[in-house]
Amino acid sequence: MRLKDKVAVITGGTSGIGRATAVLFAREGARVAITGRNEARGRQVIEEIERAGGRALFARADVRSAADCRSAVERTLREYERIDILFNNAGVFFPRTVPDMSEAEWDETIDSSLKGAFLMSKLVLPGMIERRSGVIIHNSSGWGLVGGGAAAAYCAAKGGLVLLTKAMAIDHGRHGIRVNCVCPGDVDTPMLPEDARQRGMAWDAYLAEAGNRPLGRIGKPEEIARAVLFLASDDASFVTGTALVVDGGGSAD
Repeated sequence: MRLKDKVAVITGGTSGIGRATAVLFAREGARVAITGRNEARGRQVIEEIERAGGRALFARADVRSAADCRSAVERTLREYERIDILFNNAGVFFPRTVPDMSEAEWDETIDSSLKGAFLMSKLVLPGMIERRSGVIIHNSSGWGLVGGGAAAAYCAAKGGLVLLTKAMAIDHGRHGIRVNCVCPGDVDTPMLPEDARQRGMAWDAYLAEAGNRPLGRIGKPEEIARAVLFLASDDASFVTGTALVVDGGGSAD
């Protein structure tokens, strides 16, 4: 119960890392609010949490929209009265080089990850500052620290999150607020088979390439969720401004 009585907002909480984190946070005692664009998947996550005895709500929101972000935050505050933890997890991926990428794909990639984190943080920070307590975690990537092939916009967005993390940690440490990010490697989420499809790769070949790292495999959403839990909990009470790499050693090779 490391998050007992805490209130956590998780964007992109309907699948993959977001879903795993929402379920884990609820199991650790948090009241959880998840956002996403797919209401049916959102309801499934809420039902899973409630069946296990947790408390959760779903707010349909596209984090690229300031109005949607405001609505999600306001609903959470009406239901739970405060927000202690924000996990900016929402994001998209298009396997494109700069010449191959459309302006719309660039905008969706940057806005889903980077603008969404800005909008949600802007709305949540005033309450945290007033209480002089809070935790914000951004979901970056190993490719936010090193480059990746055919991933120009994704690398730009995730690299931006790493430095946004550090800037916010400097600005808000004096308010008692910790700001960190996680940098996962390849993780078994719906994003991976879609990436393989768009790259024209057979799934077995894609997995073999993605697993070419010291631990010899891709990660599980639950493994990333446990890293996020560490950063959200008092176990990380002296950790801020850091980019925690959780990639099976891929960036060390």
